[in-house]
Amino acid sequence: MSHFANAIQQLAQHIESAPIDACRIEVPVEEVCTDSVLPWMENQPLFPKFYWQSRDTTEEVVALGQARTFNEINPAYSMLNHKQRIWGGYAFPYKDNKGRCLSSFFFLPHIELVRRNQDWFLAANLMEDRDAVRRAVYLLCADTLPLPNSLPAVKNVTHTPRKALWNNTVELALQAITTTELKKVVLARQTTIKLDSALKGVELLALSRKQNRHSFHFLLQLEQGHSFIGSTPERLYSRRGQLIETEALAGTIGRHSHPAQDLELANWLINDKKNLQENQYVVDDIVERLTPFCNNVEVDDEARLVKLRRVQHLKRHIQAELSKHADKSKLLEALQPTAAVAGLPRHLALEFIEQNEPFSRAWYSGSVGYISDQNAEFCVAIRSALVQDDNLHLFAGAGIVPGSEAEHEWQELDKKMSTLLSLITEQSVLEQAS
Repeated sequence: MSHFANAIQQLAQHIESAPIDACRIEVPVEEVCTDSVLPWMENQPLFPKFYWQSRDTTEEVVALGQARTFNEINPAYSMLNHKQRIWGGYAFPYKDNKGRCLSSFFFLPHIELVRRNQDWFLAANLMEDRDAVRRAVYLLCADTLPLPNSLPAVKNVTHTPRKALWNNTVELALQAITTTELKKVVLARQTTIKLDSALKGVELLALSRKQNRHSFHFLLQLEQGHSFIGSTPERLYSRRGQLIETEALAGTIGRHSHPAQDLELANWLINDKKNLQENQYVVDDIVERLTPFCNNVEVDDEARLVKLRRVQHLKRHIQAELSKHADKSKLLEALQPTAAVAGLPRHLALEFIEQNEPFSRAWYSGSVGYISDQNAEFCVAIRSALVQDDNLHLFAGAGIVPGSEAEHEWQELDKKMSTLLSLITEQSVLEQAS
């Protein structure tokens, strides 16, 4: 019997003998190979499916099935039991959603496969309806089917907006910054890659986990054939008890394969007034939004560099203590979307985006993560992609501030998209679609 099969059998037995007031059961899983986790998730018939790996790699979770679902985070907090976590997040907000996508989705899973450091556990969340979790455990599959060795080939690439419209929109943004109270707006691009066969989200995410270090990795799949994935370096916030940690990640430049030239790019970024100002805008916005909830908001004096595989960013760490009577359920909506993905002031930036961006961001630049009674953590859903059978939709954004140039920002989008796109093909396919 496989280790997964043994754990599934143990979990089923524990559910039968669990006391009436039990809310969660965990059993250990021996000798789990990390590379088998995503294939195991792909092989399960339960939806929704959610995958999470923390940025520091100390935790990894597969959440399956929905014991409860929520449209808002406040009622989710009110029903949490000890050691239970609710997964999900908010899409990018639009005043008039027009059916773009679910504006939010949170769920308490029936089943979780959890890694804490090197130890693995299979868990079940118990509700009043024990039959539902019994059915979920019964449906679990112990087998793991290997993922394909190669990914589909690229047939064609299209950008929304195309380059000419992008240039015009950047000019409109710069005019608005000059003539209104708008300080910054983040404009985004959707790039659609048509493939020669269907792609599974787990296939792309499995590659990204190996290549893109120092990132959160996530996958949200509500139905077969459609999944939203990401490998994002940006934390929205973390709560451990009353301690809140967040960060301003804004200001970007590419990497270079030659160490001396890479250092030259880094030195330019850490001293560039435009990028430093953009980062300061994000800091100021976060501090303003934390202040009603927190005491003693502390910000790093200087930005430091975060070096990723394809790009490097400016980052400043922010820490605060949640006030004793603060409503922690409102913290997520207060912080999202940050100035790093929307702009400043928030209401003017969101209005400009809704009027001028020719596509729906949906979950791109939203938030993804979990809440529990004692802890919570959400990442910002950037460096992300929507996988729909043989269509791969990539997303990236660039902050427009005084001094921004449309051509430079377009190239920045290419660099950010290469985080995921380079796993499939070379950068040149983007240039062909300009």
